[in-house]
Amino acid sequence: MHIVKAPFLLRSFYPEATWNRSRKEKKIYLTFDDGPIPDVTPWILDTLKDHQVKATFFCVGENVQKNPAILNRLLDEGHAVGNHTMQHLKGWDTPQDIYLQNVEACQQLINTKLFRPPYGRAKKSQLKVLREHYEIVMWDVLTGDYDPKITPEQCLKNAVKYTKNGSIIVFHDNIKSFNNVQYALPRMIERLQKKGYEFALL
Repeated sequence: MHIVKAPFLLRSFYPEATWNRSRKEKKIYLTFDDGPIPDVTPWILDTLKDHQVKATFFCVGENVQKNPAILNRLLDEGHAVGNHTMQHLKGWDTPQDIYLQNVEACQQLINTKLFRPPYGRAKKSQLKVLREHYEIVMWDVLTGDYDPKITPEQCLKNAVKYTKNGSIIVFHDNIKSFNNVQYALPRMIERLQKKGYEFALL
């Protein structure tokens, strides 16, 4: 079970994080977590190119090491990258020094000012240190693409229904999400473009 919209209590626990951009402009921010992954990330890049959309990819360092050509492609095509730790660590379960070292290992590979904690979970003490070097980016629309109980149709509905000016939308470029992403992503882009939204980079 996941919560599509970021609840107030979660936002209040991480007030230092960015949950959305300005609500004044009709801009939205498409993000992908966990890649780059063969077949999955290239398909997403093809789809974004077809629709002339830019996105921000929060990359796992181990996947970058395994798939450097995919990282180079997404950068060459004008997308942005963010740090998602080296090994997709859950901050709540990881000692501070190990967590920060893991973030730094990923940073050595991608060099970014953006960080998103895997699972949206990190200790406040960890984020206090990291926010000196990164913008901590959360979200306000979680599509649920990774949830096996979520149908492709529901994933699409989640993405479209809750998006508004300044929304940061989360999809995943990993294998378990791919079926939902293949259905929902192009349809979501088309519907939101028809509503007049501009897709922007974080």
